[in-house]
Amino acid sequence: MSNETNAQWSAEDEQALLDTIDGWIEKSVAPIAREYDLADKYPHELVEEMKELGLFGATISQEYGGLGLPASIYAKIVIRISAVWMAPTGIFNSHLIMASAIERAGTEEQKRHYLPLMATGELRGGIGLTEPNAGTDLQAIRTVAKREGDHYVINGAKTWITNSLHGDMILLLVKTDPDSQPRYKGMSMFIAEKGDGFIVANKMKKSGYRAIDTCELVFEDYKVPASRLLGGVEGQGFKQTLGGLELGRINVAARGAGIAEGALRLSVRYAQERRTFGVPIAEHQAIQLKLGEMASKVEASKLLIESAAKAFDKGERCDMEAGMAKYFATETGAYCAQEGMRIFGGYSYSTEYEIERFHRDAMLMCIGEGTNEMQKIIIAKQLVARNAI
Repeated sequence: MSNETNAQWSAEDEQALLDTIDGWIEKSVAPIAREYDLADKYPHELVEEMKELGLFGATISQEYGGLGLPASIYAKIVIRISAVWMAPTGIFNSHLIMASAIERAGTEEQKRHYLPLMATGELRGGIGLTEPNAGTDLQAIRTVAKREGDHYVINGAKTWITNSLHGDMILLLVKTDPDSQPRYKGMSMFIAEKGDGFIVANKMKKSGYRAIDTCELVFEDYKVPASRLLGGVEGQGFKQTLGGLELGRINVAARGAGIAEGALRLSVRYAQERRTFGVPIAEHQAIQLKLGEMASKVEASKLLIESAAKAFDKGERCDMEAGMAKYFATETGAYCAQEGMRIFGGYSYSTEYEIERFHRDAMLMCIGEGTNEMQKIIIAKQLVARNAI
């Protein structure tokens, strides 16, 4: 995302947008969060409202009908929504990672065809990377695409794919040369629209992050036109995947920070309502120590996210900054959710209190978009590379 795009959004524009988002969250998101989460019910109504708000085109360039938001504003939107209910952010986040890859690496024809339809939400997408035996080690994928004339035939399976049940397409990572060494040179990406041979095999039952469709996919002699090979050249898939990780990690960091902020809000309120030994528990030093630690970590998370987002918006390399933000903010989400459970005490295990949802949702952020263990390795390697002696 360029500085030019960033300049199109004044402070007044940004605040007006965030005020609109806040109003939508209060009116439409907060009232249904608990019910839809517990029922694992897909929020079709929210999706239609997201279309109207332009969220499906949030980071797509205005040239293609999107809002053209810089990452710094986009992250603030994600934090706000996640502070009330994290799950809906996955509906447009996975979609926007796909759109970003098309805008960054697609052919001109692919951009002109898909991005305007994605910006309005008429076509909704996701990312098909993970397989049963390939998560962090993406080079271990086994899904294969073989060229046959003017199309490819794809066979294989994917798992944990968001937007795969209710969405229209996914950006599918495959091996076009399974024997290539090094392995990454044999990987390609396809814009895979639903059709014959594209099988949504199973909606997965999850501890948290409910209401959002996360499925197992099977591809059986699935034919895709050669024109849907991302960028039009084989062997670029691994590079194209890595190119989207920085924005993806900034997004997941924002979701972690939102969970943390939401848990903190609930805890501050409950600590004033709940009384023990004749006083609100907020007056007990043990609770104050928890709240002080939680609040400090939330603010630190936001600053790390802002730093990474600003570097991304300037077009600077920011894998270390995005890794720091993702690691710290998501661990903060898990920390604040757990401390919130302690503050709520026995009531934290009741589904009548929303803190239990924050606790269930938080851990996924530490695992998804590259585990936090991997983030620390990335941070360390970049630290050494940038300070080589």
